[in-house]
Amino acid sequence: MTLWVRFRSQDGRVCCGALEAAGVREYSGDWFHHPLATDVVVPLAKATLLAPCVPTKIVALWNNFHALAAKLGKAAPTHPLYLIKPASCTAGPGEPITRPVGYAGKIAYEGELGIVIGRRCQAVTAAQASACIGGYTCVNDVTAADVLHENGDFAQWCRAKGFDTFGCLGPVIASDFDYVHGRVITRLDGAERQNYPLADMIFSPAELVSRISHDMTLLPGDVIACGTSLGIGSIRDGATVEVAIEGIGSLTNKLAPEPAAQLPRAQRAAVA
Repeated sequence: MTLWVRFRSQDGRVCCGALEAAGVREYSGDWFHHPLATDVVVPLAKATLLAPCVPTKIVALWNNFHALAAKLGKAAPTHPLYLIKPASCTAGPGEPITRPVGYAGKIAYEGELGIVIGRRCQAVTAAQASACIGGYTCVNDVTAADVLHENGDFAQWCRAKGFDTFGCLGPVIASDFDYVHGRVITRLDGAERQNYPLADMIFSPAELVSRISHDMTLLPGDVIACGTSLGIGSIRDGATVEVAIEGIGSLTNKLAPEPAAQLPRAQRAAVA
């Protein structure tokens, strides 16, 4: 299994690489397009890890775990239910989650498995879908919860989940991952908040890629966030969220408060 990364070197270059015991092996080209290994190994301390891919879109699932569906009293869907998060919301490991300007409401975390598309796919079968999966990553699908139902006439899923830095990805793309035996563990300031089995998914990764590829063309680097299960919660300003999946790694991001000077006066006390 290869653990692919994108990183910024100390001279400012953004490179593709693979984790090794001695650091990051630099590769030429992109991880999904026949990358070639170089002789350059960058010590991890001298590499800044970035979001491991540059998606054109993040397809985020809703109601894709039996346990959460049972708690919510929802039937299992017959087709994946999803929203689209814009590419501009992507954030990498260690990057702060930024509070939207003028928003003082609840911000929620959702620890998830992310499928990273490795090749262009359109209307593929479930059997063909596995060859289209380039690997897997950790996702924190962040939500401005109070925005979601701000307008009673229309649930604002894309707006609530599409703010800059609300699509946290990383730290790596694991080229091979046995999701059936995997678990997602989410910690908030070190305290465990989510710990659920990926085998509880309603639609498997191959089924998700197949079904969604019939709705839209999936491109290399696109991410399908597989949805979350029990334990969703809110993040206070300054709190750190860690999404960990054994075999992939640990994605950590901290919620940075919006500078109080940018908030309307009536909201400054609420943030404080």
